[in-house]
Amino acid sequence: MTTQFEIGVIGAGNAAEGIVHGVLRNSVLLEDRIIASDPNPERRRLFEQRFHIATTDDNCHLVRESRILLLAVKPQQYREVVREFGNLVREDHLVVSIMAGVSTASIENSFPRIKARVVRAMPNLAAHVGAGMAGVCPGRYASEADLLRAQRIFDASGKSVHIADEGLMDAVTAVSGTGPAYYYFFTEALMEAAKRVGLSPQHANLLAKQTALGAARMMLESGEPPDVLRAKVTSPGGTTAAALTSMKDNQIFEHIVAGVVAAFNRSRELGA
Repeated sequence: MTTQFEIGVIGAGNAAEGIVHGVLRNSVLLEDRIIASDPNPERRRLFEQRFHIATTDDNCHLVRESRILLLAVKPQQYREVVREFGNLVREDHLVVSIMAGVSTASIENSFPRIKARVVRAMPNLAAHVGAGMAGVCPGRYASEADLLRAQRIFDASGKSVHIADEGLMDAVTAVSGTGPAYYYFFTEALMEAAKRVGLSPQHANLLAKQTALGAARMMLESGEPPDVLRAKVTSPGGTTAAALTSMKDNQIFEHIVAGVVAAFNRSRELGA
């Protein structure tokens, strides 16, 4: 079926914004091949002004005129949203979901008349700067070509990895989907510590953020695991050793692991 748009984005939130930015920046598609829907006129206006794409508050129009449907609504809202246009979804549609915790089977069951081709993905906020990470998992009726089409979308704003076992998608959500917030939280603490020991807010901000960038690049580019890199910074009896000993005494490592497990459990609850 001939359609006006290649991708129809249902839900013009922050996650969708990063994905659209990547697709356009890397010329995966031109502006006139993307449409986004949202009930909020301010979000529609932002997408129009920033990306120069079409927007609408009519999900049915979007579904009729798009080949790929990107479901980017909150998981708690998706059943209500899908009820609007469920009978319009066709077997030639590729449905790509970035909803945390919502299984491909649940989405497929939302369109009982057809064998819906569904790919589930979990990107993260770093897609906004081309450094995103997405786990991508195909549903029962999605083909290899469907998986590759979906991965092309997410590769435009970073990297993607094929997750063959959908049972692991909640783990992907807890590690990389939610993960940027953990690094932001640690950076907040580092900035606060810098100010408490006398640095100006401006210096605290620069030192903490540039250190985070450098550490991340070292992990990616050196090929060495983080424990080896940590050991290289840590001299016996030195300042790094003092900091790490304090953190271990306060069970920081265990608390971080517990936080990730809490995110994993919440992702499973959302999909129940």
